[in-house]
Amino acid sequence: MKPNSGETAAERVSGTAEDDESRNRRTVKTVYKALRDGETEDVAKVVRAELEWWYHGPPECHHMMRALTGESTDKGFKFRPRRIRAVGERVMVEGWEGAREYWVHVWRLKQGIVAQLREYFNTSLTVVLRVSEDGDEARVWRSNPKVRARRSLPELVLSI
Repeated sequence: MKPNSGETAAERVSGTAEDDESRNRRTVKTVYKALRDGETEDVAKVVRAELEWWYHGPPECHHMMRALTGESTDKGFKFRPRRIRAVGERVMVEGWEGAREYWVHVWRLKQGIVAQLREYFNTSLTVVLRVSEDGDEARVWRSNPKVRARRSLPELVLSI
């Protein structure tokens, strides 16, 4: 395929990254929709069986892991994504239920399949991207918990 004569190599690479980010964002949205609708087969198609999971929050709030493993069929807690942002192979999603339950998920996809989930419950999160070997970082995403005005939340920084 012959490249467009007006397009630079950087623009072609950037376009590919943007396409991957869009695909990753759609994949993660598919997970939430499938969980909401009880479509476990759709979840299994886009989430690795050996999903790496990391959790920060109260032990009783493992809602996503119980949903992904099928351990819980409780429809009481619903994940309603309020904000989604894709950066490279990561997709950050946040949401809240009422005034006391706030969550952030950071999904990592490899070739369009979910390989890792970092779940933060009742925790504020800032995601930074390492931009140099010297340790320079740039903030790429910060959670915006609506419940924060009502109470204090632990704050974490995730470096990717």
